[in-house]
Amino acid sequence: MIPDAIDLSALRRVLVTKLRHHGDVLLTSPVFQVLKNHAPHLEIDALVYADTAPMLELHPAIDKIFCVDRGWKKLGTWSQFHHEWRLLQSLKARRYDLIVHLTDHPRGATLKRLLGIPYGVAPAFAKKARPMWKTFTHEYRMPRGGTRHTAELNLDALRRIGLQPNIDERRLVLEAGEAARDKIAKILAAHGLAAQGFIHLHPTSRWLFKCWPAAKVAELLTALGADEQRVVLTSSPEKAELTMIRDILAATRASVVNLSGQLSLKELAALTQQARLFVGVDSAPMHIAAAMQTPIVALFGPSGDAEWGPWMVNHRIVASKHPCRPCGMDGCGGGKVSDCLTTLPVAQVLAAIESLRAE
Repeated sequence: MIPDAIDLSALRRVLVTKLRHHGDVLLTSPVFQVLKNHAPHLEIDALVYADTAPMLELHPAIDKIFCVDRGWKKLGTWSQFHHEWRLLQSLKARRYDLIVHLTDHPRGATLKRLLGIPYGVAPAFAKKARPMWKTFTHEYRMPRGGTRHTAELNLDALRRIGLQPNIDERRLVLEAGEAARDKIAKILAAHGLAAQGFIHLHPTSRWLFKCWPAAKVAELLTALGADEQRVVLTSSPEKAELTMIRDILAATRASVVNLSGQLSLKELAALTQQARLFVGVDSAPMHIAAAMQTPIVALFGPSGDAEWGPWMVNHRIVASKHPCRPCGMDGCGGGKVSDCLTTLPVAQVLAAIESLRAE
């Protein structure tokens, strides 16, 4: 029993903050569900960057989502201050009893003070490095070595205040929504694709040093086509990713359904939910597939699969045995190309796919 556990029955509203990228935000989704399961009376809000909000929209345990727009910084000092002030007033009106801050971003400590929130839990940092961290009433420890999955690290914030999550409530939560499901159903029908009748391949990432070479992706597509496997190809609408998709398609004659740059995040979730399996790299779409409980073949290079791998879903990790991985660097020596990825053989990825298909 934790001596300073927080009595959730005495609280009314909680704010959970995660100012990070899409995948990071999705990996917080169990936190909201666990809080709601153990204290159904709570109103639970989220604070995230605006572009990541779809990861939590329609979450059954979330009451309100507040957003920080990264674009505010480009509007000038006065306009940025105006937007920040409006956000602060909106948050203040909610009169939170607890803030669950899941990053080292200083905004969490600032909000704890400015909003006068009685309780706050955040990851532990050296007091000399972060004097403002003294405002939090509870801190949860971060293990060394990157061997604990990020989803569990997020849940550690709840463990620190006395709430122990059950195994069956730690899964990722993502609701695609009826509109997205309807659109994907029409697209699949137009291409003659049935549910569970195709492989969803998402080979790109905003960080290209996490990506398998286009030539090898093309070789994989050729092999899958020879085996009469239907493949749906996706990417974000970012220019670099679409360029990689063009390079892939130029290097293969395999017939694929190319939806690259055409789907929203919710539509991507609805698509992967209908797939037999998902193939991709360490990226938000991989975490989306995990949330939709679609079996996953994930290629890992410089990032750690123990910390960022597919969470609570049937999967296969394809990674090299380079002694330096995971290094966490943007390519070998910071050169934007990761040998641990470029050397992964196509046969190894095909074997992982066949292994999942056999189940």
